[in-house]
Amino acid sequence: MQKEISRRRFLQGSVALSVIGGSALAETHLLPSGKEPLSRIPESITTKTSTKQAQEVPFLCGICVNKCAGFARVEDGIITKLDPNPYFPKSRNMLCARGNAGIQTTYDPDRLKYPLVRIGKRGDGKYKRVSWEEAYDAILNGTRLFKGLKEILDEEKDNRSTIAYCNGEGLSKEGFESLMGEKIGTVNYVDEVSICLETVLGGYFATIGTYGEADLGHADYLVIAGANRAEAIITPDTLDLFKRSEGRGLKTIVLDPRFTNTAAKADRWYAVNPGTDLAFVLALTHVVLTEELYDKTFVASHAVGFESYKTHILSNKYTPEWAEKITNIPAGEIVRTAREFMAAEHPIYYQGRRSVFSKNDFQLRRAMAIFQGLSGNLNKKGGIIYGEPLKLPEEEISAPIYSQAKDRFDHEGVAILSQRAGSWMVFRDMVVEKKSPYRVRAMFMRKHNPVDSVPDTAKTIRFLEGMDLNVIIDILPSDSAMFADVILPEASYLEKTSPVTSYGLLEPAIVQRKAAIKPLYETKVPEQIYKELATVLSKPLFDISKKYDKDLQNEIKNRGEQAVYKEDGYILSDFWDKDVSEKNKERMVKAFGEKAWKILEEKGVYYPHIEQYHTQLNPNEYRYYPENRKKYHVQTDALKLICDYKHLAAKGVDPMPTWKEEYTFSVPEGQFRLITGRHAQFTQSATTNNMMLRDLIPTNYLWVNQRVARNRGIKFGDMLEVKSRAGKVTIKAYPTEKIAPNQVFMAHGFGSMNPEMTMSYGNGANDAILLEDIHEPVYGAAVMNETNVEIRKV
Repeated sequence: MQKEISRRRFLQGSVALSVIGGSALAETHLLPSGKEPLSRIPESITTKTSTKQAQEVPFLCGICVNKCAGFARVEDGIITKLDPNPYFPKSRNMLCARGNAGIQTTYDPDRLKYPLVRIGKRGDGKYKRVSWEEAYDAILNGTRLFKGLKEILDEEKDNRSTIAYCNGEGLSKEGFESLMGEKIGTVNYVDEVSICLETVLGGYFATIGTYGEADLGHADYLVIAGANRAEAIITPDTLDLFKRSEGRGLKTIVLDPRFTNTAAKADRWYAVNPGTDLAFVLALTHVVLTEELYDKTFVASHAVGFESYKTHILSNKYTPEWAEKITNIPAGEIVRTAREFMAAEHPIYYQGRRSVFSKNDFQLRRAMAIFQGLSGNLNKKGGIIYGEPLKLPEEEISAPIYSQAKDRFDHEGVAILSQRAGSWMVFRDMVVEKKSPYRVRAMFMRKHNPVDSVPDTAKTIRFLEGMDLNVIIDILPSDSAMFADVILPEASYLEKTSPVTSYGLLEPAIVQRKAAIKPLYETKVPEQIYKELATVLSKPLFDISKKYDKDLQNEIKNRGEQAVYKEDGYILSDFWDKDVSEKNKERMVKAFGEKAWKILEEKGVYYPHIEQYHTQLNPNEYRYYPENRKKYHVQTDALKLICDYKHLAAKGVDPMPTWKEEYTFSVPEGQFRLITGRHAQFTQSATTNNMMLRDLIPTNYLWVNQRVARNRGIKFGDMLEVKSRAGKVTIKAYPTEKIAPNQVFMAHGFGSMNPEMTMSYGNGANDAILLEDIHEPVYGAAVMNETNVEIRKV
């Protein structure tokens, strides 16, 4: 019953029910036996703030990518409340529901509390509690159940690329990349961006040189597609949008297959067929070019290949009438939108934030960026702002050279592979299908849950089961943790000081997250984990390199072993010789001076002239920069609108956005196109175990068209089996007229398979089980909206 406590009772009473009350749940496969003490958590703690003196510690939220700033109220070593930070221009004195619920991340009873080593079969959840030293030793030397890095690398003759790693979003992300990529020396990194924003970023950078920042606070016309801002992410710029929509200065046009809350707030909603946005933009462009509505001065000064693009659009006859048959949007509406957009003073075609819709996503983003550029509304107020971030000194790293390390291989069938981020889909599939040119035998995962986030869960599980060694660093026992050999528990974001970072383009600022409390249980901050693991690995892995690396052998012969070991970066831990706070101070003082560091320490935020500029306008509104100091326009010689990108042709990619018949939307008889999406009260699978948030969104449902449901005898709450070629799930039905008859929808981030996640286990369904392993051809990014499914009542 304690697991079903509501958020209201939770807030009225004490945290003890979620922390201490959860102690009965602590007797799990993940523990050896008996009850474990919940270190440094009192018998009774309350979320009600008292009038006693308390610390106010500046932090940066770790719940989602937006990184809002706040102050943690700490009473007697307990975090009792999270408040917004009024000094950060990006979050503007705001914390959303997720941000407020971040306290539960720290006090989640299901947290990973100490290092664990697998003693059963992969996936059965049987682990032994060990010391940190024993966990590091298991990674190096293995156990009777799995091999360690030393044996693996020896057998692979020091091919460091036999190790792979993945990393979730966060402020300690770069440190993990430094450990695995630069220090240990593998090239096989698969980043979360390849299942998220990769084609969006790639398309915009290839076309206008930046993703930019949409100035929604001053735009007067907005086309928004690929983003459900009212339901997916509630931030100040989301509020900028909706405070001015519905006849209050910002005309809003929404393209979405579903009638979302964003669509409900729009002036017009177009129920576009999934994957056909590209045809819509090409038709808009046809109207603008035919009627010469574009900004001729801007195009003459900044467009590259404009005449070729004009010929391309007109000769292919991408007319509104052509697009109507593909998109399900009337030709007259396309003409109307094109004319209104170009007639507006500050129009924005919103860049989008969601995962890849279809295989044409890169070309869609290119077409959107070009259309935006034709309006001339780039690098100016009310448009896509280029801005000017505040720069911090780069950190230098001494990286060894491993001559035996092989090149990455996940470029098969991919035109432009991001060498840093790679392609999760292509990499995994090649390993599972034994198409890789060498064996990949070890996988390191940090704050990333590929079992629940990468399409085709069954294949991801086969990938992890095929490894000789799986290591995970995380806060909660995710579904991916079930397949780990060694589990290292990381401190939550409220328990750690993170590397100082720079955010914002229009109103740039430097921000710092400080630890509100010391890490609970036996958890450690990530930088400490990196350093300690690197210390254990350094000499043994160097000794392996000595056996197989002829270049290293020659260096040792010429200069001596000790000199090479110390001077050439083989001491893997040297990058973390200073703690995070010390490094933060050094970088801040070097860039902005001692006074800036003191301001950052006190407020958690710094930008030039903050003491003069920062002004409270009313109880909940602040001014950060004077209007004439905001970075609406930046002088740059690099402002280009690349319409005909000839370099792409050499990569086998169309140099101009082009429609192909294979992009046409169609669903076989008796099947439905599965659409997935995010929700503002959850951040993928990372927050589904959060008691406070689950009370807001108890589970996910399958949206089914009301008429289809009626014909099949499906009522609200009925259990449905949903099946694709990748797998099947059961989920509750939500009949509605807000979705087309040939489509269904489910929110991402539910359906945990691990019983140790007591609030999310078996709750709802995981869309990754259903999604097929389809990737787009330019970056190899995962395609999320091209899977067809069958449904039946069970």
